[in-house]
Amino acid sequence: MAHLHITAWVLAFILLFVVTAFYKSGKTKPGKILHMILRLDYLLILYSGGSLFASYSSISGELIIKVIAGLWAIVAMEMITVRTNKGKPTKAFWIQFVVAALIAIILGFGRLPLGILP
Repeated sequence: MAHLHITAWVLAFILLFVVTAFYKSGKTKPGKILHMILRLDYLLILYSGGSLFASYSSISGELIIKVIAGLWAIVAMEMITVRTNKGKPTKAFWIQFVVAALIAIILGFGRLPLGILP
């Protein structure tokens, strides 16, 4: 399940940049299509993340912070795409996205037991 989760959020990162590029260039139709695909990818991230969360035998504070950071990153991604489509500023949401994604990645790979780092 960890491979599905990692693949889903890497795909979400790629789609985020593609969708914002389409919206900024004025190509709203392909941007909206890819935005809907990105939203489906959010569901895949939530499903696989929930499955990983359920596989932990003990719930720690770091795990709760990682879940909150992951949800925060998804919300920031959605706000970036919606505000880019509307032509509104997105700098604050980009900063939030980077911070939340870094927290989730560092905790997921480095600190929690199912991570790949020692």
